[in-house]
Amino acid sequence: MMTKLETDLKNIYSKQQKRNIACALFFIIVIAILAVLMMTIGNTNYSLSEVIKVLLSDETKGAAYTIKSLRLPKLIVGGLAGFSFGLAGYTFQNLLRNPLASPDIIGVTAGSSAAAVFCILILGISGAVASIFSVVAGLLVTGLILLLSGKGNAFSSRMILIGIGFQAVLNALISWMLLVGSEYDVGTALRWLRGSLNSVQMSNVPAITIMTLLAGGALLLCNKELMIMQLGDEYATTLGASINIIRICCLICALLLSSVATAATGPIASVAFLSGPIATKLTKNGSIAMVTSGFVGVILVYASELIGKNLFETSYPVGVITGLLGAPYLLLLLLNINKKGEKI
Repeated sequence: MMTKLETDLKNIYSKQQKRNIACALFFIIVIAILAVLMMTIGNTNYSLSEVIKVLLSDETKGAAYTIKSLRLPKLIVGGLAGFSFGLAGYTFQNLLRNPLASPDIIGVTAGSSAAAVFCILILGISGAVASIFSVVAGLLVTGLILLLSGKGNAFSSRMILIGIGFQAVLNALISWMLLVGSEYDVGTALRWLRGSLNSVQMSNVPAITIMTLLAGGALLLCNKELMIMQLGDEYATTLGASINIIRICCLICALLLSSVATAATGPIASVAFLSGPIATKLTKNGSIAMVTSGFVGVILVYASELIGKNLFETSYPVGVITGLLGAPYLLLLLLNINKKGEKI
């Protein structure tokens, strides 16, 4: 027979699991609604039945190009990028046990952005080549940050501070390239830097899909060990987790996700930064928190795209709206850290 304590613990666990499943289903429903709105609302509105007819190859004149060539790539690439940013942000924040440790805060996306701008403005190339440069640069910058961060108990704090420094340097380099670059290419670079779905194409889909499946799947497989590592390296080692292997694997996967997503859409601000805390708050950091972080990332991208395109007289890229959402949270987080006297 189970003791009263065991029964109470079992009931608490059961309630938490039901809560987590309910949150996940709620996010999926919201994503579905936003996806329908993205496909039907724009400069020209279409009914859902018209969208379905076009997607089923009924070439309705005028609608086929808008739906298949413009809105469908935005839907697919935006969703995959949001999911990738959400997973990457959650992984960084939990692996380093610091809410500031997200790719767009510690300089990972800045490295990818600098490489892409260099390709566009200095080398005069774009497309797949620029995307490859962007991914490689993001990995190299992060490797350098990790190398300079050293080891020990202050590793995560040093990594965040060094990453912020790298971000400042790389942003200055980007500003210099915008000043000396060809005026004909500056507009393209600026649109990309703001984080936008306007230039995505179906040709972007295979690379980001494969990376999301492979790297995202690997992170989900490591989620249990990642949760154990939040207790501290000593506890994780005692419980049998191979912390060094798990840490390296998770970092590489998170870096690949954020770098490939940045190469496809540009550095969409704050999605990686916000997704993890929102999902963790709702699921109480349960086993499903990593997946729901990805779902939150998709919701942020879809909702911001709809807001930027439809609620203002001027159309704004998705990165502008997500940046506006992230800035107040960052200020509140820093104030809270300062109030508690915690270290970064």
